[in-house]
Amino acid sequence: MLVAIDGPAGAGKSTVARAVARELHFTYLDSGAMYRCVALLWLADTSRPPAELAAAASIELSADTSAGEERVTLDGEDVTAAIRTPEVSEAASRVAADQQVRTALVAKQRELLAGGDWVAEGRDIGTVVAPGAEVKVFLTADAGERARRRAAELSADAATVMAEQAMRDERDATRAHSPLRPAPGAITIDTTGQSVAQVVELIAALARAARG
Repeated sequence: MLVAIDGPAGAGKSTVARAVARELHFTYLDSGAMYRCVALLWLADTSRPPAELAAAASIELSADTSAGEERVTLDGEDVTAAIRTPEVSEAASRVAADQQVRTALVAKQRELLAGGDWVAEGRDIGTVVAPGAEVKVFLTADAGERARRRAAELSADAATVMAEQAMRDERDATRAHSPLRPAPGAITIDTTGQSVAQVVELIAALARAARG
């Protein structure tokens, strides 16, 4: 079974998806981490096309059970912390607009999701990567709430995060390839004012109902 969770930055996708995966005993896939890996490579070598970097990259996502979190390995190096900087976040949004990058990473994601039970989150899981997912959810939240969450997560200025978020939202929603939007049949959940536990309970219930 696959639970696909899409939505904009700051809507709570990563936190919710991790918790849903733990609740259901599914494996968690953070597709955004894969784009961040390509962005990290590109920032280090802008002479090479991002698509070339994406195709050649060896990206592994694994759970660190001792720390209760996921680890991201890029070409044999742990980049879990390195891919979470604001600079990489901005670059990830840019490389994600490249159709060839998306094609390369979608193929890698589909390979991962081919077997087993997964909770996958990103911006095009339900629309492009796995339109046949048994459960499709689109998480959203008030723009101000999303910016506050991101600012707290990154220890950054809320106004700066809000401005960057607006630009990223516009780019994600209007890009020619795989624009950010709810998948057909997706259930939209507004997380504004809701606790993580409340949202997790709702999505877990949807998954259990779908499984029968």
